[in-house]
Amino acid sequence: MAAEEAHGAPPRGGPGRRMQLALKRVIDLVLAAMALVVLSPLMLAISLLILVTMGPPVLFAHRRLGQHGREFTLLKFRTMRGAPPPVDRPLDDEQRLTAIGRLLRSLTLDELPELVNVLRGELSIVGPRPLLLEYRELYSPEQWRRHEMPPGMAGPALALGRNALSWEEKLAADVAYVDHWSLWLDLKVLGLSLWRVLRREGVSAEGHATMPRFEGPRDGNA
Repeated sequence: MAAEEAHGAPPRGGPGRRMQLALKRVIDLVLAAMALVVLSPLMLAISLLILVTMGPPVLFAHRRLGQHGREFTLLKFRTMRGAPPPVDRPLDDEQRLTAIGRLLRSLTLDELPELVNVLRGELSIVGPRPLLLEYRELYSPEQWRRHEMPPGMAGPALALGRNALSWEEKLAADVAYVDHWSLWLDLKVLGLSLWRVLRREGVSAEGHATMPRFEGPRDGNA
């Protein structure tokens, strides 16, 4: 059974919430379009830097879970060198991460291509971060509720500590965001996220390039 069916149909909001969500979409379109215009020189410079230091491709495309469990292709700047030829001990993500890639990640510049996802309607500027497809069946029914809102470039987990948080803390923050969402909350989350990025806080969990894999709820009730 598909996870979205197993965890129940998405709730329908009242007219007021639906109007706010429509306004949220308009804000996303305006901000993403403006950001792409303003940041296009920086994005071009990053693209050239990646080509010179790592070669093509410039972008990393990865399938992720979006709102209500719909799949989409997330776009990022590439931060790792290509996988090496098969060997007895292949390089892990930490070893494949380049110096340029590490810098891009620390400043969250690798996520600028996600503005295209926002224009496509696959992402919002603010919302729970879109996670890997293989996590689909691992969420508890409560954790799955994070997919009731559109995923975002900036989200509650980033605002509260990024990868310094445990998976349980991240997913609980996402569900709380869904329950208490408002345009004002989006503004607050965006401000706190920008503050974390500028301070380069919580870029990676200890001993990992980013975060360890999500293995499901600790109590095993996925």
